[in-house]
Amino acid sequence: MMQFSGHSKCFLMMSFALLVLAGCATPPVQQPKIDRISEEELQRIMLRPIASLSLEEIVTLSKQGLSNAEIIEKIKASNSYYPLTPKEILKLNQQGLSGEVLEYMHASHEAKVQNNVAEEINKREQQKLEADEKLKREQLSCRAYDRFYPGFGWGGGFGRPYGWW
Repeated sequence: MMQFSGHSKCFLMMSFALLVLAGCATPPVQQPKIDRISEEELQRIMLRPIASLSLEEIVTLSKQGLSNAEIIEKIKASNSYYPLTPKEILKLNQQGLSGEVLEYMHASHEAKVQNNVAEEINKREQQKLEADEKLKREQLSCRAYDRFYPGFGWGGGFGRPYGWW
């Protein structure tokens, strides 16, 4: 068994105490901030239906004997999209509108919503990147004028231990 002298024991105890204190001094882990969308902002982001060609007109076109492809082309040309509920889809189907047209109407609306949300996410990420870049530029400009930063002002630096001369 090893024998420790009085100074060694004191040194070991002090080292252990310093390690314990250093462990307590670490900052707590910060959770990332999550930006929540307010109700007003959600209403702004969500699409409002655009129906240049009404649902009644689409049903009328179907009853007049236009093909599914022609009806879909008319919907595309009018740049309309419809947020249809399942109940409305069933009603339109019972009125004679084909499943292919209804599926296009649903798919086009979903694609519009997804594109709109993706644009909003991209816009927010771009704003965050711009804010980060601005913060970096500000930090660099502050460091350039710091008199204690090596190489600038009164602080030491390579070849200029006392400033600019």
